[in-house]
Amino acid sequence: MAFWWTLLVLGIAYAICRLLLMLIPPNVPSIDVDASDVMDDGNQTQENSYIYIPPRVKTQQQDKKVQCYEPATMKYLGYFPALSRDEVKERVASARKAQKEWAKSSFKQRRLLLRILLKYIIEHQELICEISSRETGKTIVDANMGEVMATCEKITWLLSEGEKWLKPESRSCGRATLHKKARVEFHPLGVIGAIVPWNYPFHNIFNPVLAAVFAGNGIVVKVSEHASWSGCFYVRIIQAALAAVGAPESLVDVITGFAETGEALVSSVDKMIFVGSTGVGRMIMKTAAETLIPVTLELGGKDAFIVCEDVDLDHVVNVALRASITSSGHNCTGAERFYVHKNIYSSFVDRISERVKAITVGPPLAGKYDMGAICTQEQSEKLQSLVNDALDRGAKIVARGTFGHLPEGAVDQYFPPTVIVDVNHTMTLMQEEAFGPILPIMKFSTDDEAVKLANDSRFGLGCAVFSGSQRRAKNIASQIHSGSVAINDFATNYLCQSLPFGGVKESGFGRFAGVEGLRACCLVKAVVEDRWWPFIQTKHPKPLTYPVADNAFEFQMSLVEATYGLNIWDRLRALVNVLKMLSEQNTAAKDNSTIDDGSKRAD
Repeated sequence: MAFWWTLLVLGIAYAICRLLLMLIPPNVPSIDVDASDVMDDGNQTQENSYIYIPPRVKTQQQDKKVQCYEPATMKYLGYFPALSRDEVKERVASARKAQKEWAKSSFKQRRLLLRILLKYIIEHQELICEISSRETGKTIVDANMGEVMATCEKITWLLSEGEKWLKPESRSCGRATLHKKARVEFHPLGVIGAIVPWNYPFHNIFNPVLAAVFAGNGIVVKVSEHASWSGCFYVRIIQAALAAVGAPESLVDVITGFAETGEALVSSVDKMIFVGSTGVGRMIMKTAAETLIPVTLELGGKDAFIVCEDVDLDHVVNVALRASITSSGHNCTGAERFYVHKNIYSSFVDRISERVKAITVGPPLAGKYDMGAICTQEQSEKLQSLVNDALDRGAKIVARGTFGHLPEGAVDQYFPPTVIVDVNHTMTLMQEEAFGPILPIMKFSTDDEAVKLANDSRFGLGCAVFSGSQRRAKNIASQIHSGSVAINDFATNYLCQSLPFGGVKESGFGRFAGVEGLRACCLVKAVVEDRWWPFIQTKHPKPLTYPVADNAFEFQMSLVEATYGLNIWDRLRALVNVLKMLSEQNTAAKDNSTIDDGSKRAD
């Protein structure tokens, strides 16, 4: 009894010590990132607003420039050079040189880097969100939920589990190699390239960078021409953190430009991560095929939102609004097709219409608005085109949000949340990715019909299923052909950073996030070695040594059956045959040796 009391006391003491250690603030260095050129009032002119980014190598000024504006106000932000093919290769070469040094870094050093970044992000949330808002038009609330929160979650997951999943992993050696040890090792790939869109300018940079750098790689990110101003500031945060841990700043770089810049990046790196449209994804694959590098593609989506009749309607309406309004040109995982059971269809439409009419749209930093601007005028025009096509085919608009005070010259950047009914799958709105705050609602009668409708899409990124019965929701979700699913919620799987993220069909392939995404940044190497070296080593049986014996094939067949036979008696019989043939081979070898010795003596 005293033994167990001792164990209990030691366990309690250990728990208390751990708790006390948790109360001690960690000693994490702070970094200073110059933000003076991104915190002005936005009234810059083209002559004095150029934000200088110190080049890693000497570059020539390009005639082609990436111009940056605030979509909510159309105020000018600045411009950046569209890098040429040679300039991109020089940037990648600098990252490659830095990576050779970083590959030798310890996990302790890598974790310190992440903690420095996490500290800065938490202390500068407002700055990060305002910069994202200015260049994309989203509200700062959406920026915090979709970018800061997701990034912090990724960092904490890597801190908690990253090293565990990158350490060598033992594997079973199988029957034929019982005398061996088998393992998988995860080594850095080298320099990873990423081409990311404008919808999450902060997270889209940090997401690939965090995994790539923690796995020992360098990375060069080409940001969208619609998010270059913010991207060139965000990379300063990473480079300042790298300098704080004694790592080369050129390990991580952000480049700006257009298609030529992106194509040059694909041709120069050891792996590509691309987030964007299906059409551009195909071009990325074509270019990557020339150097045979691995590619991860996260492409378009047309996520289904299925609502059964046994749900808590108020809860579902709240989630539906968040799933669609935050997809106002900013969210790659927005709900774009709503399928509601016929028994609650009218109630769902009435409640969500009432809520949508109360939503206000306006400049996100000029007042309290629920929704900001669409990032590009082309996107706003596309949304209206999709709506017009649906109306021409018989659909009806039952509710729209209201506009606040819109700045002159920026009216076309705004598109209110819109509820549309009487839609069907012949309409372009139900087939093409909208990437905007449109809620097209269809009714269904049976679960099988809901599954059929949800799968009637060339995309397969994610989906959401709502039901008062968890079993029913899981059954429906299991039949949806998509890369992720949320049950009685929407897109929360992305906040769970232990899970892989990606799609199927025209939504792409490969995964980032989670164990799968982290290891995708590695050279996965299979290693086998002798378990009891040098005492037991692989030796070929005499019938199989060259020149092979006449009964070599018979011996090999018996060896296979003795090792893998389904019946124990068949395996024993085969083993006897193996031993018999080995004995005969040894006897024949001795006889030949005796004859050879006799011949030598006779000579």
